[in-house]
This record gives sequence, structure tokens and C-alpha cells, in this order.
Amino acid sequence: MTLLWLKAFHVIFVVTWFAGIFYLPRLFVNHAETTSKEVSEQLKVMEKRLLYFITPFPIFVIVLGIALCYQYSWAWFVQATWLHIKITLVAILVLYHLYCFKLVSDFKQDKNTRSGRWYRVFNEVPVLILFAVIILVYIKP
Repeated sequence: MTLLWLKAFHVIFVVTWFAGIFYLPRLFVNHAETTSKEVSEQLKVMEKRLLYFITPFPIFVIVLGIALCYQYSWAWFVQATWLHIKITLVAILVLYHLYCFKLVSDFKQDKNTRSGRWYRVFNEVPVLILFAVIILVYIKP
């Protein structure tokens, strides 16, 4: 696979992952704020389905990212400080994604103790990471 194809699919899976990781906490906000048992049950289904649907995407992102690093060479990787920061941010995002499994489980068991406001703030974490990653990739400070 050529370098451009690797980059294209890497970005495609980044976009799909972020679409899901942006929407899932919005479901959490609605779930935390609802008083309706019917709405709560519907949100439980939606949260679980969305989380499981988007979970392969970070795996593809990581595999394609490794393939891109391999294409560029070890010497390039060692010198690319911006990339090391990006990888750290991606690792944080993976932990965020994994933490969403706990949150989905808490909602499923009706054990959520956090407010809608907390989930609104929680929803901003991937936004900030996305901004930082894009700046790192394109500006390479």
C-alpha cells in the first residue's frame, strides 16, 4: 500500500473514531439528565451499540499509524518530536475510549452518579485532543 493510501485510510478511521467519540458523551449527557425510564432504556441500547461500533476504529488508526511510521523510517521517527507528543495524546484518547466502557456499564446497571454537566465537560476532552493533534500534524512545532 502506498504512503498516500496509508495516510488516506488513517485519516478516514480517525474521522470515524472521532465522530463516535464526540457523540457517545452527548448520549451520556441525555442519559444523566433524563427522568424517563423508557428514554433511559433506549439510551442504554444506543450507548452500547455506538461504543461497540466505533471500537474497531482506534485499532485501525493505530495499525495504520504504525505502518506510516514504518514507511517513513526509524530515523525519521526518532527525530519527530511532534509525533511523540501526538502518540501520547492518542494514548490518552485510547484510555478515554476505554473509560467509556465503564461509563456505559455504569449506566446499564443504573449506577451513574455524575451529572449532565460533568458529561458536557467530559465531552470536551476529545475535542481538545483533536485540536492538538491536528496542529501537531500540520504545523509540526
